[in-house]
Amino acid sequence: MEETVTKKAHKILFFNTLAFTICFAAWMLNGVLVTFLVDNQVFNWGPVEIGWLMGIPVLTGALFRLPAGMLTDKFGGKPVFAILLMVSAIPMFLLTYANSFWGFALASFGFGLTGISFAIGIAFTSVWYPQHWQGRALGIFGAGNAGAAITTLFAPTLLQNLTDNGAYIDGWRTLPVIYAAALFLMGIIFLIFTENKKPAASNKTIIGLLQPLKDIKVWRFGLYYFLVFGCFVAFSQWLVPYFVNVYYLPLVTAGIFAALFSFPSGVIRALGGWMSDHWGARRVMFWVLASSIIISFMLTIPRMEVYSPGRGIMSKRTGEVTFVSDTLIKVGDIAYQVISKTHKVEITDDQLLVLPTKEVWQEPVVKVGDKVVKKQLLAKGVTRIYFQANVWIFAILTILIGSIWGIGKAAVYKLIPDNFPDEVGVVGGMVGVLGGLGGFVSPIIFGYLLEGTGLWTSSWMFMLFLSALCLMWLHRSTETLMKEEAPDVLEHIDLLAKHEDEDK
Repeated sequence: MEETVTKKAHKILFFNTLAFTICFAAWMLNGVLVTFLVDNQVFNWGPVEIGWLMGIPVLTGALFRLPAGMLTDKFGGKPVFAILLMVSAIPMFLLTYANSFWGFALASFGFGLTGISFAIGIAFTSVWYPQHWQGRALGIFGAGNAGAAITTLFAPTLLQNLTDNGAYIDGWRTLPVIYAAALFLMGIIFLIFTENKKPAASNKTIIGLLQPLKDIKVWRFGLYYFLVFGCFVAFSQWLVPYFVNVYYLPLVTAGIFAALFSFPSGVIRALGGWMSDHWGARRVMFWVLASSIIISFMLTIPRMEVYSPGRGIMSKRTGEVTFVSDTLIKVGDIAYQVISKTHKVEITDDQLLVLPTKEVWQEPVVKVGDKVVKKQLLAKGVTRIYFQANVWIFAILTILIGSIWGIGKAAVYKLIPDNFPDEVGVVGGMVGVLGGLGGFVSPIIFGYLLEGTGLWTSSWMFMLFLSALCLMWLHRSTETLMKEEAPDVLEHIDLLAKHEDEDK
């Protein structure tokens, strides 16, 4: 780790970020491509198969992050990053020949190697910057997550052009060739314009490099990253079919909305790095996790239309029904006003409804000539509760939670050099593995939850649970840290709380 910031460090940061952006764009390709192929009935894949194809590249990127981080610590980032870019271009190119689920799965497993670029870039960036600049540098590098927005924003339009708006559907096979060329070209550029550098721990044995993984903090950071990175990756892809199925949007429009989720999250990561340097990563994580709980809860309420029994009309006395209409019932000489459905304005999707909307009416259950007794039901009440889950409100909330997760990603990777300054590659790689597993497992979980519940919002219920779990562990770890480092302060706080309770 350097003592001062140099121009060379900024140069390396630029090429690291550029290479990571291209890798991340390639890593997220299946979210758009698979949705396009299923939407155009090229392949008959269900939610579970779609979830697997979205998750397989992420699985590869997760499994190999730890060895990638170790190789970067051992040999430096220049050769490792350049080889990765050129090697991953091969399976990306072979995707163009896939004609089945298994063909897609194998090619996806191969180009999923682009996901390990994060572990390489984090380690290779960290060695060029001093401690007080780690949060900003790693935050700027992490802005390469915006590569997900590049794919969700431009790939749908590219597919429309390549297939001549669906007239020549096989044109989709050109898209993987474009991505493969971009990866290979970036690998050549990286070799030419960057310099190599290794950390101080590069002379350690493999056993020595793996020693930090015994620390529980590594696994706690990994759980945070499972949420703020893994679930971000999952939703970068899952939101495309989400918007198509829930809001009936065209693929291109759905891609734009998904890009609006991905792009701010990537860019704001640099701000998250600055916030972590300025206020401390632990404090930032508290804010991130609490916000994630609140917004996830708001997103769990599904678009719905519920009919329920409402207030009806009962006869006040025994008698014979003499008149029945949609607005009036007469029993003997007593008239009962009926609330008619036709008097209400119909609720449509053209309206912008923020809160659930209620509509009530009554339907007669008797006819002329019927003999009724006191307190017999004359008209049943019907209540219709409608929640629109407006697409614009939903989009704003997803942008907010994506941006908050972006800040959280930077905070997690500020915690790593703070706690493991000489093992950023290994620890960052392991944390990246767990985060990548989140990106792999989550779409599959979303698919099973959707099939089991029938609710697209079940994915946000999972986010609510996971956010709460992370916040509870962070709170427990903070209490433990205070007991270890400032027991007198903690005891003083407990005494103050006790005195306040006694005063009450």
